[in-house]
Amino acid sequence: MSLNDELLAQLGESGLQQVAGLLGTDTATARSVVEAAAGAITGGLARNAETPDGAHALHGALDRHVDADPFTGDVATLSRDGECILGHVLGSQGTERAATGLARFAGVDRGTVAKLLPLIAPMIMSLLADRAARRGMDAGAVADDLDREQSAIRDGGLGDMLGELLGGIFGAESAPRGHRRRASSPDW
Repeated sequence: MSLNDELLAQLGESGLQQVAGLLGTDTATARSVVEAAAGAITGGLARNAETPDGAHALHGALDRHVDADPFTGDVATLSRDGECILGHVLGSQGTERAATGLARFAGVDRGTVAKLLPLIAPMIMSLLADRAARRGMDAGAVADDLDREQSAIRDGGLGDMLGELLGGIFGAESAPRGHRRRASSPDW
C-alpha cells in the first residue's frame, strides 16, 4: 500500500469532505489535491534522502514522529509541525511553488492550498515513521522505500504534473538510485 493509499484511508470520506470544504470544491477534486500534495511531499522527502547524510537525518526525524497522531491533533499544532517539515523538505520558496502549482492543477485558491500543505506534511511523516518502525527500517531502507514511492507516483496519473512541480522546486528531477547527488543534509 502506498503512502497516498494509507493517507486516503486514514482521512476517510469524512476527512476528504472536510478538505473539500476547505478548498471550496467537491470530494473528487479534494482527493486529487490531497494525492498531489502528498506526492509533492513524498518527492521532497525522497530528494532529501538521496544522500546518506540526508537519509540519516530523515530517519532521525521519523523517530520523533512514530507516536504522533496527526489525524486527531489540533489544527494549530499540526500546522506548526507541518510548516517545519515543509521547510526541511521543500524549503520556503519550494513550498510556495508547490502551493501555486497544486492550486493551478486543481483550479482552486492558492492560499487555501498553502493552508492544506502543512496539514498533510505531518500526516505523511507519521505514516512513513510508522511504516519504518513496523518494518524495522534503517536510513537506507527508508531511502529505498521513498524511491519506490516516488517511482509509483511517476508511473501514476500525477507523474507528469509532480515531475514538473518538483523539477521547478529542485531544479531537476531527483537523480536515479546509484547516481545520487551529493548535497548537504537537511537539519531536521
